[in-house]
Amino acid sequence: MKSAFLIFCLAAGAITAGHAQDTIYRCGNEYTNNAAVAKSRGCKTVEGGNVTIIQGTRTQPGSPAAIRQSQGPRVDAAEQRARDADSRAILEAELRRAENRQSELVKEYNSGEPEKLGPEHRNHQKYLDRVADLQSSIARGENDIASLRRELGRLGPPAGKTN
Repeated sequence: MKSAFLIFCLAAGAITAGHAQDTIYRCGNEYTNNAAVAKSRGCKTVEGGNVTIIQGTRTQPGSPAAIRQSQGPRVDAAEQRARDADSRAILEAELRRAENRQSELVKEYNSGEPEKLGPEHRNHQKYLDRVADLQSSIARGENDIASLRRELGRLGPPAGKTN
């Protein structure tokens, strides 16, 4: 029994010794386990654990694939104008909806004194909660409208119109 335990311990020690990693050096964003290279570059020793590095594939800077990756797919001018017009139409429609919602909320809010609904006559807290919800909805709506107007301003003037 003792000999089986001894063999197990020796085998476990051999396995962990086989996985022991040399000293790892960090040179900026690069890692190396070559002491000569690390010394010549002035690299620092990495302490406290193992480092696993997986090399990725790189495209050459001047290759057509690298140029296409950096620029993205090309779109002709007419198609880009159509996309811009579509995005402007979507933003303008969203702005109109937000403004309509806002005017309905302001009308319902009635300067801080909205009409009480059925159960609110008996429970004043429900009324106060609804008033607070209306206030926060109005503030949120104002922020939405302002952000939609900013986004439309970034798109510039509509096609065919100049200021």
